[in-house]
Amino acid sequence: MNFLAHIFLSGENKRIQIGNFMGDGIRGKDYLHFHTDIQIGVLLHRSIDSFTDFHPVFRESKHRLIPKYNHFSGIITDMFYDHFLAKEWHLYHNESLSNFVQAFYQNLEEHKAELNIKTRNLLPYMKQQNWLERYANLVDLQQILKQMDQRFSFPSNMNEAVEDLYEHYDAFQREFHLFFKDLMVHAESEKKRITKEFEK
Repeated sequence: MNFLAHIFLSGENKRIQIGNFMGDGIRGKDYLHFHTDIQIGVLLHRSIDSFTDFHPVFRESKHRLIPKYNHFSGIITDMFYDHFLAKEWHLYHNESLSNFVQAFYQNLEEHKAELNIKTRNLLPYMKQQNWLERYANLVDLQQILKQMDQRFSFPSNMNEAVEDLYEHYDAFQREFHLFFKDLMVHAESEKKRITKEFEK
């Protein structure tokens, strides 16, 4: 899953949110250098990613994109799913998306000293461009995918992916909601399990 889903699935603990958000940028056992709750967040992030990769509904969405996008299809599916989470946020959270996102930006600022360098450097751009709310808008999502495509030294075609989302919108939307219900149950269970491991 992408940024917004990882933050949402963390629950209310601010450091678990941060660890889950930073998860992709922390390799191997480097997570052990962080606060315990951030460690829990990183491990939760890894569990969420593993669950996602092997879930049959996510794989169905991904398979639809493989012929055109090959190994970028998983990243694109993550982005599509964050679009649906942002667009239909009211189905999953009582707080508005805008308030939730602004609170998370504030959370990052308050714990700036505990962030890894990559996240610390990313934070000003993330806030300025308001990445997390922009997923809801397809024009903005296309721009984000275009920017991601430009980072690669070879064509990824990610800049064209929104066309596929338009074409199969109902199917991706249905698959997201089916998948996300399962993911929410898994994430809550894993958060409890990982937390208990640290309490031993």
